[in-house]
Amino acid sequence: MCFSQHYEFETVIDLEATDVISQGKTGTCWSFSASSFLESEIMRISGKKIDLSEMYNVRHTYPKKAWNYVMRQGKTQFSEGGLAHDVINSIREFGLVPNDVYSGLKNENENHNHSELVSELNKVLDEYIADSKDYKTDWKEDIETILNNHLGENVSAFNYEGINYTPLSFLEFTNINPNDYISITSFNHVPYHSEFILNIPDNFSNGKFLNVPLDELVSITNTALKNGFSIELDCDVSEKTFSSKYGIAVIPENELESTEALKTIMKEKSITQELRQQEFENYNTTDDHLMHITGLLKDQNGVLFYKVKNSWGKNSERVGNDGYIYMSEAYFKLKTISIMVHKDPLNYILYKKTSWN
Repeated sequence: MCFSQHYEFETVIDLEATDVISQGKTGTCWSFSASSFLESEIMRISGKKIDLSEMYNVRHTYPKKAWNYVMRQGKTQFSEGGLAHDVINSIREFGLVPNDVYSGLKNENENHNHSELVSELNKVLDEYIADSKDYKTDWKEDIETILNNHLGENVSAFNYEGINYTPLSFLEFTNINPNDYISITSFNHVPYHSEFILNIPDNFSNGKFLNVPLDELVSITNTALKNGFSIELDCDVSEKTFSSKYGIAVIPENELESTEALKTIMKEKSITQELRQQEFENYNTTDDHLMHITGLLKDQNGVLFYKVKNSWGKNSERVGNDGYIYMSEAYFKLKTISIMVHKDPLNYILYKKTSWN
C-alpha cells in the first residue's frame, strides 16, 4: 500500500439523498440528519422527493425533554441535543410535515439560531424546579408559548400538492413505518445480541440499542449500503482528524501526523473492540454529532471510505467535499456511537439471535 499520496476517491455506492443544508446555530443535528435519512428512505420506498421539516420534530421533542428535566428535578441534562430515535418517536406520535409547511423560521429569518430559545426554556424550567410552589403560572404552558414564539404554532392540517393532510396522514402517505427502524451499537460491557439503554447524555428518552460485535456493526452498515439502504450515524467529531474543511475523517497510526493525514494517505490504526471500549469509557469518544451515511468510496489504494452527509452547509471555505465527510472505516469503527437502519438489511442470523423482531 502506498502512503503519503494525496487522496483520490472513486465512488463505489452513491445512494439518493436530498441537498446538503445547514442546521445553523442550533444543536439539532439529530433532527437534520434523521430527517435527511427519512428523506432518502422515502425516495427508496416510493420514489417521492420530499423536503421534510426538521423543526417540526424539534418542536415536538422539546416538551418531552422539558418534562424529563422537571420530573428529575434538574438532575439530568436539558439541552438542544438528541438522538435519531427521538425523531422516530416524534413521527410515530405526531407524524411528518413538509418543510414549507413548518420551517421553524419566523420574522423573515433565513437561518436557524436557537440561542435565545434555549435560554428562555432553561430559565422557565430552572425557576420552576427551584421553587415549584411559588411558580405563578403553568410551566408546561409557558414552554409551549416560548416554542410557539420562536418556532411557530403546531400544525394540525395542511395542503400538499392539492391534497389535504394531517401530519399523521402525511406520514402514512410517505409509506414510512416508524417501527421498521432499529438503533445498533457495539460495546463489550453488555452481552452481544441483546438490547440495552445506552447511558449517554443525549439519551434523555432512554432509547434502547441492539448491541453487536464491532465486526458485525461494520458488516451491517456495508450490507445495508450495498443493498440500497442509507444509514443514520451518531459519532464523535472532536478528533483533530475529523475535518469539515477537508471533508475527511481518519485515524492515523501516528497521532503526530494528524494534520498531514487530512491531506495525504497515512497508515491508520488497527481498531479493536477493546480500544473502542476504552475510548468510550475514558470519554474520548462521546456522542457529539449525528450525520447521514449515503454511500461508499475507495481511495487509490482500494481502502473503503463512507460518504457521510453533514448538516453544516456547503460552498464555504470551511466546508469541503460539498458538505460531505469522507470517513475511513477505522474512524467509523473507533468513533461511532451508534447507527440507525431499516430492519430489512439485517441478515436472518441476526434476527434469530435477538428478541426485538
